[in-house]
Amino acid sequence: MASSSGGEDQWLRVFHPRPDRELRLVCFPHAGGSATYYFPLSQSLDPRFEVAAVQYPGRQDRRREPLVDSVPELADRIADVLEGLHGERFAFFGHSMGAVLSFEVACRLRERGATGPLRLIVSGRRAPSIFREGWVHLRDDAGLVAELKKVGGTDERLLADPELLATVLPVTRNDYRAVETYRFAGGPRLDCPVTALVGDTDPQTTVDDAAAWAEHTTGPFDLKVFPGGHFYLDAQRARVGGAVAAALGEACRGRAGLQPVPERRAS
Repeated sequence: MASSSGGEDQWLRVFHPRPDRELRLVCFPHAGGSATYYFPLSQSLDPRFEVAAVQYPGRQDRRREPLVDSVPELADRIADVLEGLHGERFAFFGHSMGAVLSFEVACRLRERGATGPLRLIVSGRRAPSIFREGWVHLRDDAGLVAELKKVGGTDERLLADPELLATVLPVTRNDYRAVETYRFAGGPRLDCPVTALVGDTDPQTTVDDAAAWAEHTTGPFDLKVFPGGHFYLDAQRARVGGAVAAALGEACRGRAGLQPVPERRAS
């Protein structure tokens, strides 16, 4: 069973507590996702690093809480929790909607003069400065299911079960609404290193879209391209884990750049 932290709100889930950790990796799930998505990453990372996965309201053990359909509101509430972790050294990892959310939380911590992430790792999402209209949250249930099948990452058996689907679609629609109505408000760039990860056939994020994250930091930037689509990381767990571990190792040592990771580019 996971332990949880974060005060009364219970926002963070720690599946493998590591009291002697050097760094905590705060992980932000994708639209429709939950904290348990990061269990495999938590299990595989070096014991120096502890994964604390964010659990958004309205799902799993927070299913009785109201959903939040606003990225700024979610970012405010998560920043409140992290601001209270005095003396904690951490990095952020966010996939898809989680990438946007992790960025906004980092911006809020900087604005408040609080300790921010030593590194921001964003995955499967275009840079905030690149805007495209999105209407998935306005589709009917069949249209939403079609989108989930297109991007992958959702068990086909779940999509074929009407009972389970009825619990998944409201959460997914809510999260799509949050990320599709999000608008980057501008502001100073971050100063922490940023690593962007992307699949080479991602239907939602091109390699150029991911490369544009470089515009959002004054610190070092690194881009890694993997074979696969939007959920490339499911099939590339070992390589993604290696890239994340390398980035975290550099953060612990206080270096600007990343050590080379084998097969860092798609062939």
